[in-house]
Amino acid sequence: MSDISGKVWKFGDDIDTDLIIAARYLSTSDPKELASHLMEDADPDFLKKMKKGDLIVAGENFGCGSSREHAPIALKAAGIGAVVAKSFARIFYRNAFNMGLPIFELPESDEIKEGDMIEIDMKNGEIKNRDKTYKFTPIPPFMQELIQSGGLINFAKKEMK
Repeated sequence: MSDISGKVWKFGDDIDTDLIIAARYLSTSDPKELASHLMEDADPDFLKKMKKGDLIVAGENFGCGSSREHAPIALKAAGIGAVVAKSFARIFYRNAFNMGLPIFELPESDEIKEGDMIEIDMKNGEIKNRDKTYKFTPIPPFMQELIQSGGLINFAKKEMK
């Protein structure tokens, strides 16, 4: 059983936070406003093509650049179901979990093509693409709880009850 499934949109290496959400839009932290400008400098038509639940698959160092939380907020608010990449910038990795955005490191991400439909099994650490299954190190249970709670703040509110 997959936790997440969707259509793939491909991006390359070194997709920095300014490509995810340009600095000119950082005067707001409103998720809907940020989402309306997602990836527009990387692909101006991205929002016209993607649908809620679609997935981004990228190369190395996804989310490099600034430490702004706006990037994972914009991805999540736009409806991106998850991001799969060869590697993530360290601060983006942590911010993504804090915001409740599922992300997965997969060394073979370049084998997945735009338009593919993939399924991600978080617990077992598997990504299925057509007739091939890729293994990744499953995210620790606590970080899975962060995702299921919708991020760190929601998790903390739930724990305080």
